Amino acid sequence: MLNSVMLVDDEASIRSAVEQWLSLSGFEVQLFSRAEDCLARLPRDFPGVLLSDVRMPSMSGLELLKEVQQRDADLPVILLTGHGDVPMAVEAMRDGAYDFLEKPFSPETLLSSLRRALDKRGLVLENRRLHEQADTREKIDSTLLGVSRALQTLRRQVVDLAALPVNVLIRGETGSGKELVARCLHDFGPRADKPFVALNCAAIPEQLFEAELFGHESGAFTGAQGKRVGKLEYADGGTLFLDEIESMPLAQQVKLLRVLQEQKLERLGSNQSIQVDLRIVAATKPDLLDEARAGRFREDLAYRLNVAQLRLPPLRERREDIAQLYEHFAQAAAERLGRSVAPLGGAQLSRLLGHDWPGNVRELANFAERQVLGLGEPEPETIEPGQSLAAQQEAFEAQCLRAALTRHKGDIKAVLAELQLPRRTFNEKMQRHGLAREMFLGEE
Repeated sequence: MLNSVMLVDDEASIRSAVEQWLSLSGFEVQLFSRAEDCLARLPRDFPGVLLSDVRMPSMSGLELLKEVQQRDADLPVILLTGHGDVPMAVEAMRDGAYDFLEKPFSPETLLSSLRRALDKRGLVLENRRLHEQADTREKIDSTLLGVSRALQTLRRQVVDLAALPVNVLIRGETGSGKELVARCLHDFGPRADKPFVALNCAAIPEQLFEAELFGHESGAFTGAQGKRVGKLEYADGGTLFLDEIESMPLAQQVKLLRVLQEQKLERLGSNQSIQVDLRIVAATKPDLLDEARAGRFREDLAYRLNVAQLRLPPLRERREDIAQLYEHFAQAAAERLGRSVAPLGGAQLSRLLGHDWPGNVRELANFAERQVLGLGEPEPETIEPGQSLAAQQEAFEAQCLRAALTRHKGDIKAVLAELQLPRRTFNEKMQRHGLAREMFLGEE
């Protein structure tokens, strides 16, 4: 329930009386004697109502109304008027004011108008939230591609975690898309308009690691010419992505832990503390706690980084995504290289689904580009070593169904025509493999 009110009036007695009335009724009230001060404190999507006197020195209530409408035309503004200002206030309502109250007004009149305005504001903000959620789902569906249950779960987890101010640890094999997931955590959260800074911990020589992470002052060490801002400081307000975090030297782990605890850092060669506000998203292949038990990683830092964890499944565990990913990468390569791309045939799909993809999505993207260039394809491998022929046939059948449903966005008639299946047989196979048409429907 919304209960926030911003009150702007240059008369201290009015501010005091209205605050007392509203506070006793459970409202949170912010008081301002000048309209300019109110505007400076007005947040985006303010969850409440603005009350303003009409006649004030400097900026008037009508000028405040115009400025507020430019920022948020749906924010209710209730004007407080003297007797002589009533015609002016009526005109202001035609221009977008929610209501006006003629002084002196009773607490009951004020509360009645406020509650109606807050009900309207609540509907507007809920509608915005639903639209934003729909936009986010559409964007993340087109970024983290896949129809598998694992990818559906991952997308939901990313959307949920993106909005939270917590550090995230991403576990996944080489080439599984860890940086892309880290980027989504940044892009779909409140830090999206701030820097996203990526650092591969395995690619930096140990003797340069501290300067790279913390920056340095001029002359801090031999060759340090001029001041340099480090990755931690550059990511202030945004997200720092530390890939292959298990490769970070132990000495730097201690210093990173201190930054996370205190939200402060010092450049090399400086004694001045610099305040930083950042979120750490780290990625690793091994389990950091196993690394800690082996003495290769600090246990306290592992817990700091692992507030929330995302596991990226390898491509061999989500084979139903292969067809969609291949077509995406092939189309992107064709557009970039100015080539045409042939549709994915049944024999080629069989080879794709049979390959083990040790390099995961990165290997598949490379393969798709080679196909567009006409440079051949890898030898197929067994779907799952040790499985019976019947089990492999079942797995392959499920992949074919998912691939066809994905291509046709859940259009059952098109799938039946492509696979040349009777409807009853198709329904039985869908039920046996735990598939539903709704999983593959395209966005409207």
